[in-house]
Amino acid sequence: MSIAMWFDFHPEPSVHDSAMTRALHFTTGDIQSRMRLQDPFALDLQYTRLMMGFLLFDPAPVNVAIIGLGGGSIPKFCYRHLPHTHIRVVEINPHVIAMRDVFYVPADDSRLSVVLADGALFVRDQILRHGVLMVDGFLGHGLPSRLSSQRFYDDCRQALSPGGILVANLHSDHPHLQAQIDRIRRSFGDALLVVEDSKKGNTIVFARASTLGPDLIGPWLARTPKALDRTGANQLLGAFSTVRNAIKRQFVQISPEG
Repeated sequence: MSIAMWFDFHPEPSVHDSAMTRALHFTTGDIQSRMRLQDPFALDLQYTRLMMGFLLFDPAPVNVAIIGLGGGSIPKFCYRHLPHTHIRVVEINPHVIAMRDVFYVPADDSRLSVVLADGALFVRDQILRHGVLMVDGFLGHGLPSRLSSQRFYDDCRQALSPGGILVANLHSDHPHLQAQIDRIRRSFGDALLVVEDSKKGNTIVFARASTLGPDLIGPWLARTPKALDRTGANQLLGAFSTVRNAIKRQFVQISPEG
């Protein structure tokens, strides 16, 4: 498919500014991404902070692959606050990529690349294995079926390095939410943690390409991830607490925070 055909095939999002924020929309009232105008590299939406909870399992990721660019909130945060991590972003919609400057997404360099591609094909065809794979590829109507199928989650499992982590953002009120979680469980077994945000709008699933139990969570669970700078850590304190509490509920015998 030519670049021109890619533009014709995919919907063009709109951008709306308020006094404090800039948001990306595909449909009225449905926020795909939101940026603080006074702090463009901050994570403004709670679910994005929860997704960064993977740092409790991999405190110093070498590489992170992200399916779905949106306004670039997570790639920007990783780029700013994880200076030794390589980030690859896969986005299927060329209109979204064309707006990267509007949302202050840094230009591609040796650490960051944004590629125009189908996320499902990206994980299926990958030779390079990823330490962290984040799936946040929502369209105007929600998460596309090709990014929530059993084949897709099987491919995600294969695209991860040993001990690698899948982080999937799902809609909490989607009628097929449980079916989506069950598919991830079939791909990853019981190495799975489900965390819901406080507004019950997003459900974040962490799945590891190995056991996710207390024996592999490690003593860093109670500490700030070593690769994260202080400014980034301060933004994630609440999210880390939420993820830790979910771990304690699921795996029980976890050392207390401290």
